Amino acid sequence: MQSNDTQTLKVSTLWAVSLSVFMVPFMISSVNIALPDIQAEFSVNAVLLSWIATAYLLASGVVLVPAGKLGDIYGRKKIFTIGIAVFTVFTVATAFAPSICWIIAFRILQGVGAAMSMATSMAIISDVFPVKERGKAMGIVVACVYIGYSFGPFAGGWLTALFGWKSIFLVNVPIGIAALYLAIVKIRNDWANAEKERFDIVGSLLYGISIICLMFGLTSLPDLSGIGLLGVGITGFIIFVCYITKARFPVIDVYLFRSNRTFVFSSLAALINYSATFAVAFLLSLYLQFIKGMTPQLAGIVLVSQPLIQAVFSPLAGRLSDKTEPAVIASSGMGLTAFGLFLLVFLNSETSIFFIVISLLILGLGFALFSSPNMNAIMSSVEKSYYGIASGTVATMRLIGQMFSMAAVTFLFSLIIGDEEISPSNYDAFLSSINILFIIFTLSCLIGIYFSLTRGKLKKV
Repeated sequence: MQSNDTQTLKVSTLWAVSLSVFMVPFMISSVNIALPDIQAEFSVNAVLLSWIATAYLLASGVVLVPAGKLGDIYGRKKIFTIGIAVFTVFTVATAFAPSICWIIAFRILQGVGAAMSMATSMAIISDVFPVKERGKAMGIVVACVYIGYSFGPFAGGWLTALFGWKSIFLVNVPIGIAALYLAIVKIRNDWANAEKERFDIVGSLLYGISIICLMFGLTSLPDLSGIGLLGVGITGFIIFVCYITKARFPVIDVYLFRSNRTFVFSSLAALINYSATFAVAFLLSLYLQFIKGMTPQLAGIVLVSQPLIQAVFSPLAGRLSDKTEPAVIASSGMGLTAFGLFLLVFLNSETSIFFIVISLLILGLGFALFSSPNMNAIMSSVEKSYYGIASGTVATMRLIGQMFSMAAVTFLFSLIIGDEEISPSNYDAFLSSINILFIIFTLSCLIGIYFSLTRGKLKKV
């Protein structure tokens, strides 16, 4: 029997983490809807407008791993709480920003706050929930992520139409306050299993510079500047790896990568899965509107089928991974994902909407079966002193995977379509690009199945 205090801690923690992970994808997906209105108000070009999203991603990518380490040293609840507070404060600030430059600045700080909460959220779940209940809890958290992604476009469109783009930012405030209250008042424990260590400033700087160069390089392909930045980023990572192998208290302990096959292969599987799936909604949104002539609202209704299935089945998959070897479930999910992507290889102008919805449902089920069990495997394969860095690492894998996915799209579009806008004159080239991309994504998932299956049986610690 569990004591009332233990049960209260579990429920409060689950609510606080779930609310925090809902806010981030909700903000990402809803802000995209409001970009035309922001552009109209501030009269900015497309490049500057794109920085509203890019600045947020860059800040998150740079801060994720160091934030996880800070949580291990100074307390995960502390970093988690500060992250929610920073995210909420600068969400309000963004709504009242006087210029596009201030919006971008606040989005950077918003990304820092989001990274702090994301990097420690799964670590806190791992601290509070025992191994036999961890998968179920993680499944609920992952479901909240998908609910945020699926609800964002609908709520964003509705709020923007009725109250203007600022309302998208303001609606997050009560959610942030609720999460902050639960974290401060109800979660009375804190966890700092590496409190005797010192924070690695040099390693964090090397890591951050490398991530920035890598992200800028990926988004600039196939230009020479993109290739150059990728080279700098890769070189930076080599220097970073050499540094952390000798540092006394590195920001990432190489022990996790040298002797923990489950952690390494599970992280690689996550990277591959996000690389293969993140661009699907982007590609199909363009396909449905340009090739099928749908309105944005109708396209959104078609696309929402995938995240809804993910939200429904993620808790079930997480619960199943508490009782069954997570590698088996996650690998099955990766296989289903590969099959769903393979079906989309055959998209053409005559493809029925029913076929697309079925493909999306298969993709959603596959990703649900993969994500929660894979996260459970990662967090259950490391000692408590590494919970923060493990949580931050997998969040970084997700972010880099998303960047790889969009970089592949940008590269193929530039190569096949060129600098032209998508129009009836190049629909054939557009469809060819999509077909090739889905072939690449399918093959990537097949490779991911190998890493998922060969990660070894989980010895939960």
